[in-house]
Amino acid sequence: MIAVWLAGLLLADPSVPTANAAVQDPVAQQAPAQPDVAVELEDVVVTGRSLDTMIRNFVGEVAEPNRGRGLARWDGEICVGVSNLQADAAQYLADRVSTVAEDLGLQPGAPGCAPNILVIATDDAEGIARTLVSERRRAFRMGGAGMDRGGSALEDFVETDRPVRWWQMAVPVDAETGARATRLAGDCNGIKCGGGGGQTVLAFAPSTNVFAASRLRTQFVDNLIRAVVIVDVDQVRDVSILQLADYIAMVSLAQIDPDADTRGYASILNVFNDPDGSASLTNWDQAFLGGLYAAERNAAAQIARRSEIVDAIHDAHGRLREGENGEEPGVED
Repeated sequence: MIAVWLAGLLLADPSVPTANAAVQDPVAQQAPAQPDVAVELEDVVVTGRSLDTMIRNFVGEVAEPNRGRGLARWDGEICVGVSNLQADAAQYLADRVSTVAEDLGLQPGAPGCAPNILVIATDDAEGIARTLVSERRRAFRMGGAGMDRGGSALEDFVETDRPVRWWQMAVPVDAETGARATRLAGDCNGIKCGGGGGQTVLAFAPSTNVFAASRLRTQFVDNLIRAVVIVDVDQVRDVSILQLADYIAMVSLAQIDPDADTRGYASILNVFNDPDGSASLTNWDQAFLGGLYAAERNAAAQIARRSEIVDAIHDAHGRLREGENGEEPGVED
């Protein structure tokens, strides 16, 4: 139980060094049988629903992209930092999230890297969230179009009592160059930035060379650039350290709706309502993350982008079933 790890580990001194990511295999745990009410990913038809329908429903329920944007994901390197826990517990959480990320094709940062996924453990989650947003609001709302979920969602992040709360920043980028494709306050371009007359909107807007104009395809995608995860240690005492780490991995590596109703699926997202339901990331969770990170995301229409991710999840599900050695896959921890 997480109480064994966290009892006495929460430190009053906020200057406790952050544990950065160094990849390490976590301790294996055997997943118990899922409750009858949860849909197992291996089932092709349950109560008359096809697998494709179930995947679409799951994606529709859990995925929450920023307003007017497609689903975002990390690109390249991630660095996980954990604060306010003693070194062994903090390092375990950082290592496990980094391992999940590495399995998705991301590069975990070396020890000492600057965290872009910051996990904060506290017994005053609302107070920490309120202080961070009040003192560093620009870090939560940078002002660029499509970079966050909006003011109402930020209020929910601060005020809604949850065992784990999270906030992510994403940015639209040129898929070819990685250059930011949205303007921030204060942005300017070239020599026209110096002030004076004659400036136009083109002096302040990002410039992108379009390589293939199309109504069906786009060269712009959305990348996650920052995530803050706050853990209320008083509300996570009934889950294991592995369950907590995998829950954090799920909500920091993908854009997950904090109000999603996933009771009909076997998912780590149910862990605080049903600690015995999932010992770690389930096949549903792995297929969702695998599909998100396998999809090209270059369909122009948002509905087409989501369908592309659904198809990629379907393929990921097939690979999970086949397994690397022709065996029925399990959850490898």
